[in-house]
Amino acid sequence: MTVRDTPLAGIKVVELSHVLAGPICGLMLSDLGAEVIKVERPDGGDAQRWDVSADDRLGSDSASFFLVNRGKDSLALDLKSEAGKAALWELIGSADCVVENYRVGVLDKLGFGYEQVAARYPGMVYCSISGFGRSGPWADRGGFDLVMQGMSGLMSFTGDRGARHPTKCGAPITDIATGVVAAMGILAALLRKQRTGKGDLVEASLLETGIMFTYLQSALVLAGAEDPVPLGTGYPTFTPYEAYEAEDGWVAFGITAAPDSWLKLLDILGLSEIADDPRFASTQDRVANRDALGALITEKFKKKPRSHWVEALSAAGMPCGPVLTVSEMMVHPQVLARGVFADYPHGELGTAKAMACPLRFAQAAKPAKKSAPLLGQKGITASL
Repeated sequence: MTVRDTPLAGIKVVELSHVLAGPICGLMLSDLGAEVIKVERPDGGDAQRWDVSADDRLGSDSASFFLVNRGKDSLALDLKSEAGKAALWELIGSADCVVENYRVGVLDKLGFGYEQVAARYPGMVYCSISGFGRSGPWADRGGFDLVMQGMSGLMSFTGDRGARHPTKCGAPITDIATGVVAAMGILAALLRKQRTGKGDLVEASLLETGIMFTYLQSALVLAGAEDPVPLGTGYPTFTPYEAYEAEDGWVAFGITAAPDSWLKLLDILGLSEIADDPRFASTQDRVANRDALGALITEKFKKKPRSHWVEALSAAGMPCGPVLTVSEMMVHPQVLARGVFADYPHGELGTAKAMACPLRFAQAAKPAKKSAPLLGQKGITASL
């Protein structure tokens, strides 16, 4: 196979984005073989390059910038100048897709909004990523992941059981997931363009992506249930299905829907005497008495290390795993076997570790490993 065999071989993307959601979208497309040209301002480029803590440095730029922008090229353009505008129009004219995540209206003022681009290139797939979407009373407001986790409802049911204060997910999930959702929309629009020859405007917003994560909780509220509350690692309609503390750490597991799964768990834990306890007779009973059940399980778990429980539960066919720190995750045998982290070229350091594409294809070739570009430069490509 050659590089032309990658899933998106021949697709060219102009990325007018910064920080996270837009760059994640570009990363997804680059990882599938698209040529992604990141357009940055000449005076410092994407703020993610430099607006970080001292611990996040990797050469001249940040480690986080390297991770989400590897595989791209960079073009530094002053879009307020005539020369910069002319260069961008030339670039767009050779592209299949434009991705932008500026505040709604900014690119329109610069002359590169959807309507302006579509007027010149009606076959263009144009993806607009924003905080609140392009319509509605809050359309022109900026938005961060923190704000969207709050407005989407996510913070209201995240955190320790019984918590009285809102808690955000540690990862910027609305930023990251919006980039992935946007890439999915672009792929759908490109497929439609193949059939019809017509371009389209693809919209993705952090708010609506955040709301997407409330599928289960929204379903319950729509059905008449009360607002969900924080349950720690628990699940609102099923238990045991959470993390429990072992002798040397935590184990996350859940029983399956098989009728004998509950009895198998009791046997593993040495709790067969509660098999006939009416508090735990059914799923609904166990949910109603989750605190009492959790106390019994934790008492048993704390007597043995997490490795014991992972192996015992796995042998019984119950999905489970240790709760790992990030550094522990990186050296777990399964993560190593899958090659989740790999060496990529780095323009200053030679090579640097980065997260690989989470998608795998049996037939399509992988794109060549390529660095994140220095500002205004093409990335360095290598076969590692």
